[in-house]
Amino acid sequence: MTPTFRRLALTGAPLLAALALGACAKNKGELVVDDSVGVTALRSPCPVVQIPEMTGDITLFSDPSRTDSAAIDVTGVITNLRSTCDDASGGEKLHTVATFDVLARRSDTRGARHVDLPYFSVVMRGGTAVIAKRIGTVGIDFADGQERAQARGTADSYVDRAEATLPKEIRDRLTKKRKAGDSDAAIDPLSQPDVKAALAKASFEHLVGFQLTNDQLAYNARR
Repeated sequence: MTPTFRRLALTGAPLLAALALGACAKNKGELVVDDSVGVTALRSPCPVVQIPEMTGDITLFSDPSRTDSAAIDVTGVITNLRSTCDDASGGEKLHTVATFDVLARRSDTRGARHVDLPYFSVVMRGGTAVIAKRIGTVGIDFADGQERAQARGTADSYVDRAEATLPKEIRDRLTKKRKAGDSDAAIDPLSQPDVKAALAKASFEHLVGFQLTNDQLAYNARR
């Protein structure tokens, strides 16, 4: 099923945004440092695509007042998250398309059933600023007697290439070769405040996860 999106005000659902998005791990491995001779490779301007902590699972209960295992109705998990980005196109916008699978399971297998599971697609800058957010749904169809079902979801994002590209002066400082005895050989450019600030400003993430209620997020946190 092709997901449909509606734009949300970024001030909506502040608790979910603060807890779920803030819990996302920082991106690692973007810069390759070669034994004190400087950075030998720079990260792609394309946003890193990942699932924020505690948002990759969703649980629906048959009784809203209960959260015990006997009341579990449907569970879902996001897996196989992959992305493509047109980094080589040279356009002003970097378009990233994320695809993922949703694996669902239900407790009561009687009758055919359709379930819509909501998910978010968020672009963040510098690990803290939400640039854009969209909500979509993945439709799960269970056949009569079927316990497990699967569906595919997609989410895209757009980032300004110029904003995701490090300034030349910063790139030159990061890639500068340093030799033992040089006055700046012992200085790690990644520790300098202006370099760290430039890296954060140019770093974007495309985050995908289930759009959870506060109760669902709390349930995931307790598990």
